Amino acid sequence: MSATGLLEARPLTPALSCRGVRVSFRGQEVVCGVDLELGSGEWLGIIGPNGAGKSTLLRSIVGLADYSGTIDLGGGLIPGAADVALVPQFPVMPKGMTVAEYVLLGRTAHLGWLARESKFDRQVVSSALHRLEITAFADRLVSTLSGGEAQQVVVARALAQQSPVLLLDEPTSALDLGHQVSVLELVDNLRRTEGLSVLAAMHDLSAAARFADRLILIDHGRIVAQGSPVDVLRPDLLSAVYGTPLTVQSIDGELVVLPASRRRAQPLEETS
Repeated sequence: MSATGLLEARPLTPALSCRGVRVSFRGQEVVCGVDLELGSGEWLGIIGPNGAGKSTLLRSIVGLADYSGTIDLGGGLIPGAADVALVPQFPVMPKGMTVAEYVLLGRTAHLGWLARESKFDRQVVSSALHRLEITAFADRLVSTLSGGEAQQVVVARALAQQSPVLLLDEPTSALDLGHQVSVLELVDNLRRTEGLSVLAAMHDLSAAARFADRLILIDHGRIVAQGSPVDVLRPDLLSAVYGTPLTVQSIDGELVVLPASRRRAQPLEETS
């Protein structure tokens, strides 16, 4: 049975819950009463146009944006530094720091006051670099990395944190097609084998359909649709929210979202 089938067959154990979350900037509300629940071992995708509030919602979960409402780990426990790891869309890469040193920062949440990294911490870093096939980068300065290389290093840092909940904010935006697939497949494998729970803001709707068990569509800070990919990725709904004609096709059993011809927009079609 597929992972999606398993999720549908039994109730989810909550890994993260948001209730009535609101975030305002300069008097304008950008996240407007969002409710969501991420199940243990689930991949929940957040989609929506630029400026919809996806990144702000993720930042509020890790305490980087002030919010009202409730965010907890499903049992009323407020998330701590070791509970949730974030892969930001625009990471800050400190000058003078090597890749290995940067990824080692992911272990900070597990260290006590004034404690130093242990041999185990360094083994975790080595494993993260190996999994992403970037061991050769270990001694390079992060300031010398290309955008795609830097994105892989940021993902490695998040994996080194070994948090049960992983937040991804457009994790493949700077990667070429091959590395996009490999990074997403790595994360998907970790959630299947190690129970990692993933909440991902995703720009690529076809990738969201492929990897997410459920999707949440956000527009102007509000959830306008949620459910399985086939329920949310409807041409009429997507076209209205994104402000451009879109079509949804099933190719080899996977949903693919494509721009529709402005001359003659086509309804949902299935090809094999």
